[in-house]
Amino acid sequence: MGWEAWVTLATVGLMIYALIRDFAPADLVLLGGLTVVMTAGAFATPGSFPSVSEAVAGFGNKGPVTVGVLYVVTAGLRHTGAMSMLVEPLLGRPRTATGAQARLMGPVLVLSAFLNNTPVVAMFMPVVSDWCKKIRVSPSKLFIPLSYMAIFGGVCTLIGTSTNLVVNGLVQADPSLNMPQGLGMFDITVLGVTVTVVGMLYILVASPWLLPNRVPAISTTDDPRRYSVEAIVDPTGPLVGQTIEKAGLRHLPGLYLIEIGRGDDVIAAPGPEQRLQAGDRLVFVGVVDSIIDLKKMRGLLAATDQVFKLDAPPTKRTLIEAVVSDSCPLVGKTIRDGRFRTVYNAAVIAVARNGQRLPGKIGDIVLRAGDTLLVEADASFLDKQRHSRDFFLVSRVEDSAPIRHHLSWLALGTLAAMVIVVTAGWLSILPAAMLAAGLMILTRCCSGNEARRSIDWSVLLSIGAALGIGKALETTGAAHGIATRLIGLATAQPWLVLLMVYLVTSIFTELITNNAAAVLVFPIAKAAALGLNVSFLPFIFSIMVGASASFSTPIGYQTNLMVYGPGGYRFTDYLRIGLPLNLLTMAVTVTLAPLIWPF
Repeated sequence: MGWEAWVTLATVGLMIYALIRDFAPADLVLLGGLTVVMTAGAFATPGSFPSVSEAVAGFGNKGPVTVGVLYVVTAGLRHTGAMSMLVEPLLGRPRTATGAQARLMGPVLVLSAFLNNTPVVAMFMPVVSDWCKKIRVSPSKLFIPLSYMAIFGGVCTLIGTSTNLVVNGLVQADPSLNMPQGLGMFDITVLGVTVTVVGMLYILVASPWLLPNRVPAISTTDDPRRYSVEAIVDPTGPLVGQTIEKAGLRHLPGLYLIEIGRGDDVIAAPGPEQRLQAGDRLVFVGVVDSIIDLKKMRGLLAATDQVFKLDAPPTKRTLIEAVVSDSCPLVGKTIRDGRFRTVYNAAVIAVARNGQRLPGKIGDIVLRAGDTLLVEADASFLDKQRHSRDFFLVSRVEDSAPIRHHLSWLALGTLAAMVIVVTAGWLSILPAAMLAAGLMILTRCCSGNEARRSIDWSVLLSIGAALGIGKALETTGAAHGIATRLIGLATAQPWLVLLMVYLVTSIFTELITNNAAAVLVFPIAKAAALGLNVSFLPFIFSIMVGASASFSTPIGYQTNLMVYGPGGYRFTDYLRIGLPLNLLTMAVTVTLAPLIWPF
């Protein structure tokens, strides 16, 4: 290997060290590494480093573009409540993190076996995030298992991941293998399912000790603003006839159902087995984040009819917190008598006052200076009242747009059409996802602004930079040099050579990309198999598993990177739980592959 390869390897080593020590966010570290490689290339012989256009080609690669478009599809599912409506009955309400992991594994595995892993994780992320709040489980206990299960599901069928299709293409294109038809849909299933079962058991047993249990710096019980808020049980909604426990109103974090108004009767401190009836008025006390979750539930309506009289359409509204000043003309008047909606074109849906529970209906509350109001209004309310003397403080509550439940089936239909089109092979995932994203916006499942805000640009930058660094490992010869040296260490024992092939593939997957790892190792493994005069089949399937089974770093696989930020993870979290899983997967694959396809 020349000095170019050593510079690239040193850069990768420094990047990994920086990520382990949390010196900077992953996107900045990866962009810094790409900058070093591109700068070194300016002083090297042309062709020894990737050109500038090759180094930045990853940002236009279909991988990050697909992830970005899928964020928009996910936004449509989230803003209509579609995925929650479909998946939450399957997930249920487990009492422990381990139970939640077990419930999550089944749906993710089945979907990812027949659909690309990236959209599966993209679809489940908002559902899992909301689910964590309801069952009071830290997201850090579920997001890594979500990514890992999508990876495992992908190795169970030929179409489960693009890596399998890439390897199958290499098999079909090589005349010396005499396999023009390629591999069958379920040829890898026995090996893939065995590896998956072992991996599932490992996660369920080891995650209580190896996965972090990170909670927000300020929990929902620490918020000093305790709002009083009311909701009506929709007579045509799914909550009618359900118990409070089954309806999911029992264990809302930081939100408590203190009474039910039913006609002229009041049911104080209702128990979990109390059944809801049409038109019940539910009175809650809680913090703003939980009130946002409450507003998103299907089957609950705003208790104040003022919400339905606002000029702005629901898709353009948001929740805003406003602190009443002592110069507000409505101080000393009830919200109804002060005609709050008429004056401010906003509807008060909750009031907080020194953590007290305020009795009576929202409209009957007499306002005082210092009251914090949670109002639903058009975004223009912020501009009009930010410098008004009527309020001390006005601020938007993020992610609080009303859920468009009436469009949920339309969003699900769009998702189903995308899945069918991709599975049938009519379109690849990128154009299918772009069509689905366009339909989400055109049908108002999400607005253009919501679509733009839904994209996690740090993830896309990280993927693009990682692809550029992977290209440098290829171009400089660093990857080929490592592969040939490591495989060359093996003796004439087929099992040992197979072990080294898997190990090299796994290392490359963590450092480059899964598809590039498979392409690089395939010809080297083929030469080793021919030299030993043994069957190449166990090598083919070992490369498939090794190139997909990326667990030890967040940068090795797109889904690992997608859950990195939302799960609140550090680089070392992946090493702690992923490295043993990598070794376990390698042991199972290298042991089982030659038994299924003898040398």
